[in-house]
Amino acid sequence: MSLDSREFRNALGNFATGVCVITTNPEGYAPFGMTVNSFASVSLDPALVLWSLQNNSECIPAFEKADKFAVNILASDQQGLSNLYAKKGDHVLAPEHFRIGKSGSPIVRGVVTSFECNIWARYPGGDHVIIVGEVTDMEVNTNKQPLLFNAGAYRELR
Repeated sequence: MSLDSREFRNALGNFATGVCVITTNPEGYAPFGMTVNSFASVSLDPALVLWSLQNNSECIPAFEKADKFAVNILASDQQGLSNLYAKKGDHVLAPEHFRIGKSGSPIVRGVVTSFECNIWARYPGGDHVIIVGEVTDMEVNTNKQPLLFNAGAYRELR
């Protein structure tokens, strides 16, 4: 069976996801971030999470060099950050948008949850690389609601 890639993408869009900014700052790079919705939990013991990065992404060289990263789950009032760090060529984090976490990874301010991770493994996944991280620290803000994405639009919990 051959799938039309646009139809497949639209069908996948029916699955509501959270919106994250993945951040890192390997040697030779300024702290930077990119918006993703390909985040998932993998394991509780050890604590593992994953996300995927398109093979032709301009961020591939930095993530190939990185040994750690942070997953920053955006709050419902952070749609502007999502749009900003989703743009090609615009991934350097503005100083007012982050602080450095315990692991040395940039942590976006005001998020619902952040996970600081060491890279556990990288796996080929078609036109993406799957990056698995072991969580070494996390922060949760119970006063915030997450930013959601579904069917090509931002959504909020009600």
